[in-house]
Amino acid sequence: MPNPTAAMLVIGDEILSGRTRDANMHHLANELTAHGIDLKEVRVVSDDAAAIIAAVQALSTGYDSVFTSGGIGPTHDDITADCIAEAFGDTIDIRDDARALLQAHYDRDGKEFNAARQRMARIPASATLIDNPVSVAPGFTVRNVHVMAGVPSVFRAMVASVLPTLTGGAPLISETLRVDRGEGDIAGPLGEVDAMYPDLSLGSYPFQSGTGQYGANIVIRGQDRARIDAALADLRAAFPE
Repeated sequence: MPNPTAAMLVIGDEILSGRTRDANMHHLANELTAHGIDLKEVRVVSDDAAAIIAAVQALSTGYDSVFTSGGIGPTHDDITADCIAEAFGDTIDIRDDARALLQAHYDRDGKEFNAARQRMARIPASATLIDNPVSVAPGFTVRNVHVMAGVPSVFRAMVASVLPTLTGGAPLISETLRVDRGEGDIAGPLGEVDAMYPDLSLGSYPFQSGTGQYGANIVIRGQDRARIDAALADLRAAFPE
């Protein structure tokens, strides 16, 4: 049986402009792989309502789970929550459960729970809150879409909150063989081995060493340890040191 599938939607002009380097995709991919969920697609969209809504609707239909990152803070350009509500025909307002969490947090810190901070309590009516042990402001889940903060420490905490609730499959196993030859030299034998193992994924990732020598890391991925070991043995035979 194939593993459940997932997609990620990264939201924010700052990502597309190059001002901010996204770290969340790498973390999510590793966590999903370990949980037996296959990350199949990642999209990046600007802070544009129509683009966010269209992407959420498409990804939600196409995959078992969708994870969004960014746009749920207190400022005017944090529009993700409203877009999620519109994408699913839901209503949105300040929710009592989210308000209570934030009110208690700011009371403890001696800070005013002002109108800007209250924006973080605006949650779609049908949503389930996602726990945020880092900064309290919750994420939320609507249907199969998990809406999370863009700040990496908060995103990681929210992923840890959500993953135990999701059904996973078989964790992906990978092995790497370094071959100190250019891809033009290894393409033929590599293709032959690949054809022998249609149930595995074989990828070639070229590099150039500090001395100028070309080589490639051949990565084998799959769920069956015995098949991976067999493919690795065949690759070693095809490319003896």
